[in-house]
Amino acid sequence: MKTEGVTLDFTAEAIDRLAELATDVNSRTENIGARRLHTIMELLLEEASFHAPEISGQTITITPGYVNEKLANIVQDQDLTRFIL
Repeated sequence: MKTEGVTLDFTAEAIDRLAELATDVNSRTENIGARRLHTIMELLLEEASFHAPEISGQTITITPGYVNEKLANIVQDQDLTRFIL
């Protein structure tokens, strides 16, 4: 993101939430460890990555609310979790 001029600022609570989601999905599906977190991060930042050239110079603050907004539906849907995450 930095190459596009976008700064990401993760709150401590957002990092905790991401870890919780990755742990939860790993416990309900195949446990693939840190690779699950990588996939979750890709999904979390997909929209921001796509729009990065348009928002150059901005800072995106990642909060628990942002994490929930971007990931909650995917993580809670058992069928989607199995195939996407």
